[in-house]
Amino acid sequence: MSTLSQRISLPKMGTTLLGIGWLVAFVIGAWGVALRLVHGHEFANYGSYVVWGLWVAAYIYFIGLSAGAFLLSALIYVFASKELEQIGKLALLVAVVTLIMALLSIWFDLGHMERFYFVFTRPNFKSMMAWMVWLYTAYFVLLLAELYFALRADLARWSVSDGWRRVVANFLLLGRRSLSQRAVQFDRVALRILGSLGVPLAIAFHGGVGALFGTVLARPYWHTPLYPILFLTGALVSGGALMTAAVAFFWPKNDPKYTAIVQRLSMIVFLILLFDLILEWAEFSIPMWYGVGPEFELLQKVLFGPFWWVFWILHVLLGTLIPIVIFLTQRDKPLWLGVAGGLIAVTFMAVRLNIVVPGLIEPTLRGLEEAYRHERLVFEYVPSLFEWQVVLFICALGFGLFYLGRKLLPVISVSGAKEEML
Repeated sequence: MSTLSQRISLPKMGTTLLGIGWLVAFVIGAWGVALRLVHGHEFANYGSYVVWGLWVAAYIYFIGLSAGAFLLSALIYVFASKELEQIGKLALLVAVVTLIMALLSIWFDLGHMERFYFVFTRPNFKSMMAWMVWLYTAYFVLLLAELYFALRADLARWSVSDGWRRVVANFLLLGRRSLSQRAVQFDRVALRILGSLGVPLAIAFHGGVGALFGTVLARPYWHTPLYPILFLTGALVSGGALMTAAVAFFWPKNDPKYTAIVQRLSMIVFLILLFDLILEWAEFSIPMWYGVGPEFELLQKVLFGPFWWVFWILHVLLGTLIPIVIFLTQRDKPLWLGVAGGLIAVTFMAVRLNIVVPGLIEPTLRGLEEAYRHERLVFEYVPSLFEWQVVLFICALGFGLFYLGRKLLPVISVSGAKEEML
């Protein structure tokens, strides 16, 4: 009897602690957002020389998570991966949520947040950033449409049930309640068409983010043709790792395919991670080969400067070596594979910080750092507590949206078992 009570109470205790932790994070983050809305950028640590900081790094980090999760869903809806077909709807939900998080991150970074719509009403067709916003808009619409068609049949089943599920279904179905073979087949065809359109779109906008950095000729640290490829592989690694953690921790454990799905996801992440490491080795080793040049000096700062631990401890140790060991030694333990995926997904923020910040801390004109003296005219940057508060709010909001989506939408498809709700 005591064993049974422990089995019942532990999940509830975990849910309670998770809820308390989320509420604390949300409140602390909301205070940072309030400061941002009232005082603007006053409490941010970037200035006139280092103009991009934590929020831009968070933007490219979250956008990579979204692109990676979406491309994983494409394996299911476009390339018909049978091993992963159950998690397609969950992958789309993760892609939508992380895209919202990315857009919020860059919105908070804008000097005039209220003017965000100018990119639509006053477009500059020669601006790479403008093209990125238009691609994001198309991508967001496509994601919502694909999620609708993925959920429609299950929502139609909910529409004839009782309680809150019927209310949710009738609100979202847009009148399409048919469960005929023709209607279901139409949904599948729509998913394949939308997924096929979304694959080049996701590659274009996230590769375009890499191109946005790579085409800045005045910044040698960024000016490399490898960046579009690095951004794509990084998206696949981080997004796939996030999905591994999401399935490992939030998928019903009584699903007969639970372990096989997590194992399959972890193997995909492991292989892409190895490929990404080869590209990263090329990114670092080639500019450092002769030990001269501006790229060499900046890479030296990344590897051995004051913030060496961001690269070696967060990225290499926690985000690479430990997950690889777990992938190789804990193949039959899905929760451990989820831990490895979570480590990769969370610490990949260090990779994005090491892209954004080092490219800005080197003066483009030698002696510029001595020409004028002011607290905002420095080539040093450490994110302030205020900046972290805003990112914490975005993370709390994103987790809340994911949790609500998992609870209120039929994104879980369990084979031969009744779903256990977290």
